[in-house]
Amino acid sequence: MDNNKNIKVDKLSLGTCYYPEHWDDKLWESDLTRMLDHGIKTIRITEFAWSKFEPTEGNFTFDFFDKFMDLVKETEMKVIFCTPTATPPAWLTFKYPEVLNANMEGVLYRHGARRHYNYNSPKYKELTKIIVTKLAEHYCSHPNIVGWQIDNEVNCEKNEFYSQSDTTAFRKFLQNKYGTLEKLNQIWGTVFWNQDYTDWEEVFVPRTTISNAVNPHEVMDYTRFISDSACRFVKLQSEILHRYVKKGDFITTNGLFGNLDNHRMTSESLDFIMYDSYPNFAYTLGSDPIHSTDLNDRKWSMNLTEVRSISNNFGIMEQQSGANGWNTAMEAPAPKPGQMTLWTMQSVGHGADYVSYFRWRTSTMGTEIYWHGILDYSNRDNRRLAEVKDIDGIFDKIGDIAGSKYKASFGVLKDYNNIWDAQLDKWHQRVEEVSQKGLFQASQLTHTPMDYVYILDNTELSDLAKYPVLFYPHATILTKEVKNLLEEYVEQGGCLIFGCRTGYKDTTGKCVMANLPGLVQELSGTDIPEYTFVSPADDKVYVDWDGDKIEAAVFNDILEPLTDKQEILGKYTSNYYEGKAGLIKNTYGKGSVYYFGGAFTKDTVEVFLRKLEIINPYADKIELSTDCEIAVRSKEGIQYIFVLNYSNHEVLIELKQEMLDKYESKKVCGKVELKAYETKVYEISNS
Repeated sequence: MDNNKNIKVDKLSLGTCYYPEHWDDKLWESDLTRMLDHGIKTIRITEFAWSKFEPTEGNFTFDFFDKFMDLVKETEMKVIFCTPTATPPAWLTFKYPEVLNANMEGVLYRHGARRHYNYNSPKYKELTKIIVTKLAEHYCSHPNIVGWQIDNEVNCEKNEFYSQSDTTAFRKFLQNKYGTLEKLNQIWGTVFWNQDYTDWEEVFVPRTTISNAVNPHEVMDYTRFISDSACRFVKLQSEILHRYVKKGDFITTNGLFGNLDNHRMTSESLDFIMYDSYPNFAYTLGSDPIHSTDLNDRKWSMNLTEVRSISNNFGIMEQQSGANGWNTAMEAPAPKPGQMTLWTMQSVGHGADYVSYFRWRTSTMGTEIYWHGILDYSNRDNRRLAEVKDIDGIFDKIGDIAGSKYKASFGVLKDYNNIWDAQLDKWHQRVEEVSQKGLFQASQLTHTPMDYVYILDNTELSDLAKYPVLFYPHATILTKEVKNLLEEYVEQGGCLIFGCRTGYKDTTGKCVMANLPGLVQELSGTDIPEYTFVSPADDKVYVDWDGDKIEAAVFNDILEPLTDKQEILGKYTSNYYEGKAGLIKNTYGKGSVYYFGGAFTKDTVEVFLRKLEIINPYADKIELSTDCEIAVRSKEGIQYIFVLNYSNHEVLIELKQEMLDKYESKKVCGKVELKAYETKVYEISNS
């Protein structure tokens, strides 16, 4: 796996998103000065400004942004310049409606919002090449530009595409993949419900059906097609930019969105990934954070863990600074004092070495008039601006953290086949949702840091071997290549944990005619003669594991050991399969495999972490309440321990050994009181 797709900076720094086109040019100079005075050293610009460069087709002008960039040149402000393809101009969509995306019924998404184009229109690709080339030719040499953002939030707003351009491209995608209709019919199982195709013109992107239950094998290929289309669109722009960018300037894009192989996109086209982090979504009006079971804003650590699976060290292109909301949706309160710092340090704790706030000043017009930035409409100094200044002070004190790596105690295996299968298959989705939530929450609340580890075409044993324990909760789809990799991992001493519904599909999404768990039956030492959902008429089902009753949630594989060499660690305590095996351990080479017959709740995962002796690995150094998250980064023999208090009240923590308080630049030990939303970073030498 490529481990070099990381942001490379010498120290942590702050930025903000700025829109010169939204403001009187008399504000530009004072805005830049105020930013620099408050520690903001980089701005992102132009992601929605196509018309400023090409007001009519083929009529290019750079006067507006030349004026702005000339002003920037007189300062030390750095610039991330964007390609503006997320919002095609009105002249473009009016003249060439074939560039527009459509819903499943074929109704076009018209001009007036954003991301209303499709990736597969030949005309849109042609015009994209032209505008990106023109911008690259004109601006890449500018001394203040340090990087380029491609488009904006790829696959945001809509991650399904149903235009005629997409149908045409989908047919080509399938022809390249399968060659013949006979092969397509076989893979898609079109004999079921008489769906056989006899001409390529009969094949479309998914369309509305009487039950809205489209052939699942078609939907799986369609999802792969969407991802492929998005990756190709980003690569089209990246290849142009690479011809012009200065040495040392980076190419990136922002956000992680669905129906997209973000690892492929980054590997093919980017130097590293950036993320847009908005934890205040947890507090939108209509939500119920008081009774929530998903950890509210702390849940964004799950998203940051996803980002880190792509780039160990990454950037935040848009970090929450004010209340979020459009005039039509997503209303939310302002962040409370300290929450900007908390969410910033949440990002840094998980690997961000650059944090840019959205946005400098709240827009006075348009759909996002309530998506508040650092400054309000009045432009007066406020507490959020003061907090940015304070954060810059923190960054000065902890700047040497840049380049350090997050330290995880265990990993959770993922792959795109199973992510996409769980989207289209409710049987898979039900167990996956419970287990992903349970794994993350157990990691958080027991202070046992985790990584997501994606199995990709280039994943190697070394990528897995760094983790003593790996959960692969519901590997519904398995391949021989993945099986071989898992066997290598366990054979050299790894501990692998499977959950229910493992190995019953191939990559087409068809169920395999084999004894379950299919390809990993020998590895797991498990046979599954029967399985069932837990009925809503039943009580919760538990497995007794040496006196620990662990819930086998949602779905139960009823297990039997494959031979007499496996160990039954736990048995079901109820239902018609009471007394049957629910947890089997198989020794394989130097390692071991656990097959658990249910989905993983938080409490169930906690028992696994405890019994496998990886729970709370920093307990000898620091004692925390469950209100706090611990994140640990490390480099050159130094550990940096982040403590984040997400609660609205004071909490007491205890340092069990002397540490350096990076904020205060002094050695501390013993009990420390953290205020509401307060954060700390402690430095210790690796033991």
